[in-house]
Amino acid sequence: MSSPTPRRMLAAVGVAATALLAQLLTGTATAATTPSTPTPTTPIAWEPCESPYGEGDFECGTLTVPVNWQHPDGTTVDLALARHRATDPDRRIGSLLLNPGGPGQSGVDLAFSAPSSFSPELAARFDFVGFDPRGIARSAEMHCAGDKVTARRAALGPTDEASFQTLRQANRALADSCREVSGPLADHMDTQSVARDMDAIRSGLGERQISYWGGSYGTLIGQQYAEQFPHRVRAMVLDSNMDHSLGAWGILKSRTETLEASFGLFADWCERTPSCLLYGKDVRALYESYYRAAEEGRLVYTLSNRPFPASSLRGTTYSYMYDPDDWSSFALVLSYLSIVPAPPAQTATETAVTAAADPVAFTYDPVLCQDFDLDVPSYATMARYETELARIAPLTRVASLSWSYMTTCQNWTDRVANPQHPLRVDGTPPILVTNSRYDVATPHAWAANATRQMGREARLLTYDGVGHITYWRSPCMRAATDTYLTTLTTPPKNTHCPAIWPGSSQAAANQLTPGAGLVNPMPHL
Repeated sequence: MSSPTPRRMLAAVGVAATALLAQLLTGTATAATTPSTPTPTTPIAWEPCESPYGEGDFECGTLTVPVNWQHPDGTTVDLALARHRATDPDRRIGSLLLNPGGPGQSGVDLAFSAPSSFSPELAARFDFVGFDPRGIARSAEMHCAGDKVTARRAALGPTDEASFQTLRQANRALADSCREVSGPLADHMDTQSVARDMDAIRSGLGERQISYWGGSYGTLIGQQYAEQFPHRVRAMVLDSNMDHSLGAWGILKSRTETLEASFGLFADWCERTPSCLLYGKDVRALYESYYRAAEEGRLVYTLSNRPFPASSLRGTTYSYMYDPDDWSSFALVLSYLSIVPAPPAQTATETAVTAAADPVAFTYDPVLCQDFDLDVPSYATMARYETELARIAPLTRVASLSWSYMTTCQNWTDRVANPQHPLRVDGTPPILVTNSRYDVATPHAWAANATRQMGREARLLTYDGVGHITYWRSPCMRAATDTYLTTLTTPPKNTHCPAIWPGSSQAAANQLTPGAGLVNPMPHL
């Protein structure tokens, strides 16, 4: 089997939603604390295993950790790990732990793809070690009741206070079902617990210090590990950063601003690039007309002759801003849209399907909603958010993933286990923070803010283009990351790597540079 394609491995976060805005909601601030429970030393028993992608020699193992680190003698969970040994043992530096984010994505799968995803130099110098975080994939995957998942899905997108309350009730019923199906682990899926798990992995590997590469939501694991265990960090790359100090409005505003700017760059690219199917058109005006028609039910996807609602247009636009290499495909999708004089008649009514209560895998919300307090007091607040976001981003209106963050976490729990707080990092070596200037999933402002919070412990490297996850964006970003991981040398302050636009001479040159054939396993975190 080949390595995962760049569009598929982490598509879990491309969630279409609706819109919002108004007041800044910041979570409860809490200072980082040194864990009171010492990390146990339990060697990991490794056995040979095969990568599902058929590349390289791997070892797999498990490590048992407490579900609740405050009660280490209680219920436990087994974490799944995979390791690819350094190919040049004489030059080996140590273990490089990997996490792709999500939340809910598999670090084991990332380790399996690592020999073809990261540079040969990193493969020579490091043991790649990937782990599935608690409740994810092979590590006792979280399950919840299927009927509650379906009921909550139907409640998303409230339009008034009554439907907002229905959403809150559906969210709580779903959360309760996760606890009923999966037991106490459902209340301990937070990232602070995962950071404790990662130190148990360090101990199990027999390493005094670890190096870490985390992408997207995986940066939050790294940030919180650095808070709790600063002296156990050798090197840390935080690629495409979360900002755990933001509340609902801060997340919505920053992502939506970035989406509007990214779409503008797409429109500019199309208008100057003959290979774009919309070349020669006023892309902004075309999109604005599509959005108005979609709100009126008059936008149709011509290949199916079915309505294309505003929510679909928002979600599609958002997902195609993750990677500019997808822009030709986005232009193709837009070219298949057509405005009709009146909403098409509904020729058939879909039969309602009653979902069974059988357990289904459900991992995203149980993590997110224990890491972020995103509750809002009423539907009126959501409506104000929507109005203000439309003013900020008159074309794209809202970053759908942020709207989804807010709606799915309403009333999930009475107490968020790991609420937002400014980073408190003291005593680590320099940490390399990397981010695209235009990243709709993790805006550049988040990386800049995290860097400011970490202060002298962090160095920010900016890719001046569009896209999520910088390591695979350009040879400049790869070289800086590889140099830091192998030598601990950070780039000078205020270093930027130039943007590479699809179809440009730089993009063609990039295909000829060392490492250009690396597979990006995680374009849609």
